Amino acid sequence: MRRCFFLLVSILFVFGVSCKAKTQEQPNILWITIEDTSPQFIGCYGNENASTPVIDKLAKEGIRFTNAFSTGTVCSPSRSTIITGVPTYKMGTGNHRSNYPIPEFIKGFPYYLKKQGYYTSNNFKTDYNIANEKDFIKEAWDESSNKANWNGRNENQPFFSVFNFAESHQSRTMSMSFDWYVKNVRNHLPESDRIADDAFEMPPFYNDTPEMRKQFARVYNSIKLTDNLIGDLLEKLEKDGLRENTIIFFYADHGEGMPRGKTNGINLGYRVPFIIWFPEKYKHLSPWGKAGTVTDELIDFEDLAPTMISLAGGEVPEYLKGRILIGNNRSKERNHLLLSSDRADNGPDLMRTITDGRFVYSRIFMPFMPEMRYIRYIEIADITKHMRADFKNNQLNTLQEQLFKPRPAEVLYDIDNDLWETKNLVDDSKYKAVLNTMRNQLDTDLLNARDILFAPEYEIGLISKTETPYEYRLDENKYPFKIIYDAASLSGIQGKKTIKKQIKDLKNNDKIVRYWAAIGLMSQDVNLLKPYQNKLEEALNDSYPPVSITAAAILYNNFESDKAEKVLKEFSQNDSMDLALLAINYLLYIDDKTPFIETIKKVHAAPNKNYNVKAASMDFLGILEMVENTSDTEN
Repeated sequence: MRRCFFLLVSILFVFGVSCKAKTQEQPNILWITIEDTSPQFIGCYGNENASTPVIDKLAKEGIRFTNAFSTGTVCSPSRSTIITGVPTYKMGTGNHRSNYPIPEFIKGFPYYLKKQGYYTSNNFKTDYNIANEKDFIKEAWDESSNKANWNGRNENQPFFSVFNFAESHQSRTMSMSFDWYVKNVRNHLPESDRIADDAFEMPPFYNDTPEMRKQFARVYNSIKLTDNLIGDLLEKLEKDGLRENTIIFFYADHGEGMPRGKTNGINLGYRVPFIIWFPEKYKHLSPWGKAGTVTDELIDFEDLAPTMISLAGGEVPEYLKGRILIGNNRSKERNHLLLSSDRADNGPDLMRTITDGRFVYSRIFMPFMPEMRYIRYIEIADITKHMRADFKNNQLNTLQEQLFKPRPAEVLYDIDNDLWETKNLVDDSKYKAVLNTMRNQLDTDLLNARDILFAPEYEIGLISKTETPYEYRLDENKYPFKIIYDAASLSGIQGKKTIKKQIKDLKNNDKIVRYWAAIGLMSQDVNLLKPYQNKLEEALNDSYPPVSITAAAILYNNFESDKAEKVLKEFSQNDSMDLALLAINYLLYIDDKTPFIETIKKVHAAPNKNYNVKAASMDFLGILEMVENTSDTEN
């Protein structure tokens, strides 16, 4: 018995020593996340007007990525993919601040790091777009709060810590009042650090006026303040004696937060700054070689979860399809990425993008709305007010005017030669081969993914009552994606032949096919629609509300139909957020809004209305100058 006891003690001792040794060999991992920032406003990415010495030093000593992309164009869809490692178009989590169930087997990836002995902390955002978020957060994080850091870990325990800096967020750069910005951003900078209104170049799609410069300077000063605070964090890491054992990741949650970037599925909305810094001890894990290396390797947020799990020594679950970027298990590089952009606050949209780093091809499935579509959080901004006023007063050039007009169904940009995406190459014969390749790649990728977000948000809500959208999309009988996608692919394509197909699809047995037929007809010319007015009136009685609402929008805007007016009024007041938002959003873009004023006033005044419905009603009244477009009116 004594022999057994001593043997057991010896085994436990050896096991304990080996575990301790393993723990000590595991790197600490620090994530520094900033918000709403594209690479072209950071010094190390070539902007000589930016003042970002801390970030620039990280790049000089680390690895800088030029082709890193978010998987969404607003924060919560991006974070949904970051935390799960699964694209939003598979889970149904692409619509901003939504709340839909995901399968139990999909975990927040820090859960797997905890299993490897890591202390996980998140400071502080958790808008993951999933149901049962509290339980999900508890399972993933040892600590998640605005006070969370690495201090709560045990001795010799490795940590994975996230710090999210909101100082570059859209609220700072545009949405809050200028006085608020002065108090909360500019006054926190020494005078010598402040960027003057005339100290930078304006992007060409903005009118270069003193007032616009005053507003745009906020971008530079906000990123400067962010840089200073990152410096403070790195100083703490150094002071705590942890820097030599910590791999640092720096990136933005999505692209630029100013108008035309955030919420918009083009390069400006997707591309992010991304840097990895390795201490000497772990430089062997870098496949990119020495410090200061710049790589054009394609990466996106789907890659973060498997990379972290592998780095921590865990086994990557089969459902994670992203790449492992570093270490011995590194995955092979990709030649393209599939990216997505969906509803942001009260502004519905659906864009899908293919990029190879140089070219960015985006398919716009709701092109009847402009790039500057109505989103309350953007409308309250002074810079937006100036842009709309300049448009109204004919003060903009052709490029700048395009932001306020319906979009084309497709855009193709050569980023190497057109950083600001000013020239759409879709109709340029020299790029026909590139265009066809990217079109075909998009079709292939979406058909393979069985993108659930081609179902209207109303439908995703219905699905979520009994199962997860992730699993629902895999059932061909329930979700015949090929015929749905075929119908959606006609959206934005004008002409008699397309109209005939769309009118035929209004009678399809599948309700989502009918919905996309109606969406597609939104972009058709009124003269081509006239022969089919009776067919559209029949669609008013469709049993599926999204079809009825969309048909009503077409009929009212083109033919001033009394029946359509009644349908739009009724659904604007519907208790369903998804149906009310759909109806009111259509009203934002119709020519004659007068008959709907009293209805929308009622919606605006009604208590306990969903934020997005309330915001859309405020946008409607704001267009007519019946409410003041300020942050003070936000609810």
